[in-house]
Amino acid sequence: MPATRSGGRESEDFNAADRSLGELVSEAGTNVSRLVRLELELAKLELARDARQVAKGSGMFVAAAVLGHMILVMASITLGLGLWQLGLYPWVAFLIVTALYAVLAGLLVFIGSRQFKKIQGMPRTSATMADTAAVLRRERPATD
Repeated sequence: MPATRSGGRESEDFNAADRSLGELVSEAGTNVSRLVRLELELAKLELARDARQVAKGSGMFVAAAVLGHMILVMASITLGLGLWQLGLYPWVAFLIVTALYAVLAGLLVFIGSRQFKKIQGMPRTSATMADTAAVLRRERPATD
C-alpha cells in the first residue's frame, strides 16, 4: 500500500448524505483518537532527541568534574612546589595555582552549557497540539 498523507490509507470518496449521524460521529471520534496518538508519538520522539542532548551536556560536566579533580590534585601540588622553588612564598604559589584551575573550570562549564542550549523543546508537537485544539474549538488553525 503506498504511503499517503493520511497515514497510509488511500483517500475515500466522501459523501455525508450516504452516512448516518452516528457513523459520522463515530468516524470523527476515531480520527480524533488517532490524531492524539500520533501527537503523543511525536512528543516521545522529540523528548528522546532532547534527552540525547541532555546526556551529551551532562557527559561534558561529568568529564569536567573527573578531570578537574585529578588535575587539581596532581598538577596543583607540582605547580605550587615549582613556583615555591622560583622564590615565591608558598601561599602565593598555591594561590596562583588555584586561580589557574578556576579559569579552567569556567571554560569547561561554558562548553557544557553550550550543549544544553542546543535543546529545542518540542516545537512540532506544540504546533500540532495548538492546531488540534483550534480544530476542536471549530477555529481556523494557525498557519506558519
